[in-house]
Amino acid sequence: MEDLNPFDLLAEEYDSWFDKEGKIVFETELLAFKKILPLLPKPWLEIGVGSGRFAQALGIEVGIDPSIKLLEMAKSRGIEVYQVKGEDRFFKEESFGAVFMIVTLCFVDSPIAVLREANRILRPDGKVVLGLVLKDSPWGRLYLAKKMEGHRFYRYANFYSFEEIEGFLLDSGFRIEKVVSTLFQEPDNVKEIELPRDGFSRSAGFTVILGNKVFS
Repeated sequence: MEDLNPFDLLAEEYDSWFDKEGKIVFETELLAFKKILPLLPKPWLEIGVGSGRFAQALGIEVGIDPSIKLLEMAKSRGIEVYQVKGEDRFFKEESFGAVFMIVTLCFVDSPIAVLREANRILRPDGKVVLGLVLKDSPWGRLYLAKKMEGHRFYRYANFYSFEEIEGFLLDSGFRIEKVVSTLFQEPDNVKEIELPRDGFSRSAGFTVILGNKVFS
């Protein structure tokens, strides 16, 4: 039973969140990503594509994920998908212009291993795009509490601070170019779509970090 991917078991529940209680949160997060899309060379890959909600909305062409159930959903949304983990050497070097990881680093065994693989498959002018719930934000503290309670999703997650993420990026050959913050409403009390703000804020529930590839 331990070998089963938890997201295979929870795929339908995960995907339905985007149409129900997560709808406004999802739209708010999309606006933050859209601020940096013009800076990204093509083609694009999403590591941890899940059911393809973000990939479809943002125009990401290719996605990988270990969950076959979620990949089936992503494929139905027009994404070219592969059942691969983020740290696996699957694509050729310098295959992509941008690599997205949207709420992915918190679910991988080694963030640095995944980021180094992203670096390998990015072109010299490539960019990495991270979408994160940081542990010292109000939303991060809520999810950490849920993790401790054994929540069906968050029990598998590890959350990081902005400083830890910056360290992971530096160790993997990236330098932060731009940060966008959003979701300043309180958790479980989101009532309207928010416009994103430039720069890092500890009170933001969701942070988008754009990194430049500086060395391989």
